[in-house]
Amino acid sequence: MFGYYFDLALRSLKRNKVLTALMVLAIGLGIGASMTMITVLHVMTADPLPDKSVRLFYPQIDPQDMEGYTPGKDPMDQFSWTDAMNLLHARKGSHQVAMTGGRVTVRPPQGESRAFFADARYTSSDFFSMFDVPFLYGSGWTADDDDRQARAAVISRALADKLYGADHAVGQSLRLGKDVFRVIGVIDRWNPVPHFYDLTQGSYHNTEDVFLPLETAIALGQGTAGNMNCWGSGGFPTPGNMKNASCAWMQFWVQLDTPALVQAYREYLVHYSEQQKILGRFQRPPNTRLYDLMGWLDYNHVVPGSVQLQALLALGFMLVCLVNTVALLLVKFLRRSSELGVRRAMGASKQSIFAQLLVEASLIGFAGGVAGLLLAFFGLWIVRHQPVQYASHAHLDAAMLGTTLVLAMCATVLAAIFPAWRACRVQPARVLKIQ
Repeated sequence: MFGYYFDLALRSLKRNKVLTALMVLAIGLGIGASMTMITVLHVMTADPLPDKSVRLFYPQIDPQDMEGYTPGKDPMDQFSWTDAMNLLHARKGSHQVAMTGGRVTVRPPQGESRAFFADARYTSSDFFSMFDVPFLYGSGWTADDDDRQARAAVISRALADKLYGADHAVGQSLRLGKDVFRVIGVIDRWNPVPHFYDLTQGSYHNTEDVFLPLETAIALGQGTAGNMNCWGSGGFPTPGNMKNASCAWMQFWVQLDTPALVQAYREYLVHYSEQQKILGRFQRPPNTRLYDLMGWLDYNHVVPGSVQLQALLALGFMLVCLVNTVALLLVKFLRRSSELGVRRAMGASKQSIFAQLLVEASLIGFAGGVAGLLLAFFGLWIVRHQPVQYASHAHLDAAMLGTTLVLAMCATVLAAIFPAWRACRVQPARVLKIQ
């Protein structure tokens, strides 16, 4: 029976090519606009570590003096060296990592004249296991390497291909400025979106190309990059005084695998703040926070309000297009009253007529979905050429491709329910009498 309805639908659509084209265009425009913005929103709100995000936490403490103190105000987003090291070595979680961003000068084997800058990440050893970083060759360094300030380096696949060839990179010497490191690992393609572990670099910053042990990089004076907030009268520190400055410039993450550990860590942060106040380092009352990964992204408003508004406007446009489609389908179906009346007079039930019209609407919806996909690809191409950080990530994945077609067909079938019901209510005797 479906094949019969399908054949009738094709014949009907061919007889009214202009009306069919208008409906396909209306659906395509609505689907294309809405899926473009929904895809952008989907990319920007995605969970970068869906298997672990509920176990990864970003703490906050308030180490500042009393100048400008406001009770209840949110604490600083970053950590001083002293506080980051204290929390790191306390080892209250199953994993913990202290880190900061950097910028290094890579001097390739091809010659000094081809030196270039690369983004770097100075981090403690748990970074790779904690964030499920995939390795193509080799591995990361150990906690012992952190303690003895080993000159080890992990590099991205792109940088390895550029310098040595990825399969020959492990064991090679890597010159960064005046210092030489040994490559011990090559990371496979890894670019979490958003750039959750350090939002000071930009919410959609690309993954760094060079990873160095934190203690080693700071001891050697490798250049840091990112925000730095200082308090008191000390001012901004010199490269040789980063560890003792009253400045927050580091990020800290901890993995807590159970609710009990989460509660215990909250209490530990309060206790730590009280202890530091007794020691004279902190002046303010304990003011702590502990966000899981997705909560941290929400707290930092990673998704711009303009993108959310644009997505809502696109959905509104799709609704307008569907209303127009309802009107066009109503005109199309009612113009076929005589044909449908003859079928009713020959024994076709209302249910069979209704099913026939919905099959026809499904074909229109599928065609509109294909048109919408083409328009969505074009819309995302335009987005990728915009001067915004998230632009390069605006791509339709397989899930969004399927969603587009299903949404187009479902929306069109829903839009066709009233016109089809209205067409089924036409009395055969009345139509035949008019004939």
